[in-house]
Amino acid sequence: MPNAQTILLENATLATMAGEEPYGLIEDGAVLVDGDEISWAGRRSDAPACANVIDCGGRVMTPGLIDCHTHLVYGGNRANEFEMRLNGAGYEEIARAGGGIVSTVKATRAASEADLKASALPRLDALLSEGVTTVEVKSGYGLDVDTELKMLRTARALGDVRPVDIITSFLGAHAFPPEFKDDRAGYIALVCDKALPAVANAGLADAVDGFCEGIALSVEETEKVFEAAKLLNLPVKLHAEQLSNLGGAIMAAKHGALSVDHIEYLGQSGVDAIAAAGTVAVLLPGAFYYLRETQKPPVDALRAAEVPIAVATDLNPGSSPVHSLLAAMNMACVLFDLTPAEVLAGVTSNAARALGLDDRGTIEAGKRSDLVLWDIDQPGQLAYPLGFNPVAAIYRRGEWVRPL
Repeated sequence: MPNAQTILLENATLATMAGEEPYGLIEDGAVLVDGDEISWAGRRSDAPACANVIDCGGRVMTPGLIDCHTHLVYGGNRANEFEMRLNGAGYEEIARAGGGIVSTVKATRAASEADLKASALPRLDALLSEGVTTVEVKSGYGLDVDTELKMLRTARALGDVRPVDIITSFLGAHAFPPEFKDDRAGYIALVCDKALPAVANAGLADAVDGFCEGIALSVEETEKVFEAAKLLNLPVKLHAEQLSNLGGAIMAAKHGALSVDHIEYLGQSGVDAIAAAGTVAVLLPGAFYYLRETQKPPVDALRAAEVPIAVATDLNPGSSPVHSLLAAMNMACVLFDLTPAEVLAGVTSNAARALGLDDRGTIEAGKRSDLVLWDIDQPGQLAYPLGFNPVAAIYRRGEWVRPL
């Protein structure tokens, strides 16, 4: 099907993800697309005249999906650790054998940009096949200036060879590298005084992330990184309260964080803080599943406080080798008791908010023309199966990525 600058996509059930009702549903709807922007959306009977009309066959249409938390660029893999854990090995035993984040850091440092790009593309393609049109990618497996920059350059380069928007987050504050294991203050200084300015000067990061946890950075160490990011006018986000409640989310909210992610151990004071700050809660059921956690995030408290909830894959080589956002949606329903409407908002409108993007995530006039048609009868079916991809067509920024 040829591309058209202005087209009317009609005869679709629109899950606009706008308004107060679940899904923002418009039956027998239509969308007028002018290049890379939606110029009108509503009932087909009210559609403006257009010379180029495409019948969507009654399919469900959603905004392009957004995976707002991934570690998609890395070297090597940790499949051996997965097998070791299943055979009874604990974290310390795996670490003594050279595993954990140290093994990924070693492999990522040794890989060339070409190697990192080649290994990342199949992972990215798996996401794109499911209607994902925006992907956030973090650094954090370099833990030195040169490798962090290499990871971010590689991530940005992915958007040059695939039809996707890559949003990058600098995650130098992910862990302490082996060479700084006895000098935590020295590594925080490296991140704040050298790595962050280098990343900012190169224009390689859209946000700054951190991992605030007992096995990673303390609240005080993370706040130093956030203060340095603020001086460079970079927004912040945080891996917080995944394994314990250290109060990282409260600190992140104080700094106006875009999102706090994982948050299984988030308490009521943390919920109140992120609600007041307008911070998005990003739930990552893949890590919960792979680590066989039992502490669920406080979904009822988040709902009561009207905190926006997003859902993402957390695609990474260790705790969440999940390459399917549709699977993450299903897992968020089954494991965290979210509704299908909540998870679809979590990978569209709320995922956009988690990345600080106000130009996508809903089907409305003025928003990006990132649209997906699905061979389903109702939008709730997207979260229902596991291992099934009902994508029928993908339209992104004025082009058919996957024609109908």
